Order: sequence, then structure tokens, then C-alpha cells
Amino acid sequence: MHIRSAELETVCGVTSKLPENQQAEFAFAGKSNVGKSSLINALVNRRALARTSSQPGKTQTINFYHLNEAFYFVDLPGYGYAKVSQELKAKWGRMIERYLTKSKQLRLVFLLVDIRHEPSANDKDMYNWVVYQGFQPVVVATKLDKINRSQRDKQKKLIRSALGMKAADPLILFSSETKEGVDEMWKTMENVMFGKEESDERDSVGRQSNEDKVGDA
Repeated sequence: MHIRSAELETVCGVTSKLPENQQAEFAFAGKSNVGKSSLINALVNRRALARTSSQPGKTQTINFYHLNEAFYFVDLPGYGYAKVSQELKAKWGRMIERYLTKSKQLRLVFLLVDIRHEPSANDKDMYNWVVYQGFQPVVVATKLDKINRSQRDKQKKLIRSALGMKAADPLILFSSETKEGVDEMWKTMENVMFGKEESDERDSVGRQSNEDKVGDA
């Protein structure tokens, strides 16, 4: 997708009211040092739309980026940062929970994990929470350039096993350095925005329909 315009439109803190956007939102979740800002910048081909930092835990707000005046990227606070208080961790958790449960325009959740390591307990909790909310998260294994090609299959299996993913659940390998995975992520979002998913199967990357939920009960 060609990005013609990209701007940080809304910043929400712990007590802020969430914006009532009228266009599709794509959320990005992950632990504090997993590379969310770098990924967002790579997707939009901007160097500093999302601020990157060598200090984990920098993103302490929910940031809404308006792209092409047509849809939003939503950067959620990084979780699992050890050097903040339990009270602050709890506040960040409530912010994320409030967004996932209250947003009317959320179409897709990307869950970022570091391909070099087994998903953490926080990663597992986030994955299960997103599924509980009626979404199938798209797992994105970041920092792909940090491992050898021969390690890819092993790490993919490790991630799928740790998160309890099924064979058909989406997993994208991504590098903000080489841009591998950028096209696949955009294709996934375009399928949601433009209705390219097969109509006779459950939407594998978005919220289940009410009919699906009734049928699953």
C-alpha cells in the first residue's frame, strides 16, 4: 500500500477518553523492547513517525496514527517492562484492556514477539486475552535479521508451541531492517479493509461475527 499521509492524531493516557473514530483501526501490542515503533515506521516508510528509543517502556500512552485519512494504526503501551512499579504496570494493563473492549473500529490485533526468544508469560497472557475478546491475533515475529536463516523454522515452531497456536493461525516473520514481512502485513490488512477474505470461512484475522460466536457456544 502506498502511504500518502501519516500523522499522530490522538494520544491517550490513563485517564483519557478514547477517540470515537469512524474508520478501521489496526492495533499493535507487544512487550516493551520488541520493536513496535520500528515496525510501524517500516510499514509506513517513515523514519520517525513512531518514536523509537533504546530505553524500554518509553511508550506509556495509546497512540493513534491516521494514515491516508482512511484508517488508523494504534500503538499500545509496551508491557512486561521490569523497571516500573507494579502500580504503573497495572495502569498500562487497564489501558490496553479498555481499548480492546471499548473500541468500535478495531479490526485486527498484531501481537509482536521477539523471534529470538520463547514468548514470555506476558506474551501468552496477551495472546489468550485477545482471543478471549473475539479476535484471532496475527502474531508477528520481529527482529528476523538477528537470527540465521537456518534457525527460522525452529523459532517458528517454538513460538507456535508456546502460544498454543494452530497450524493455520497467522504468523508473520518481520524485520524492520530488511523490510521482510512488510508486504505480508499490508496484504493481511488489505484483506480486512477490502473484504478479500473468503466469504465461506471464518475470518482468520478479524473479529468473529456474532453468528460465529453463537455457533461456537
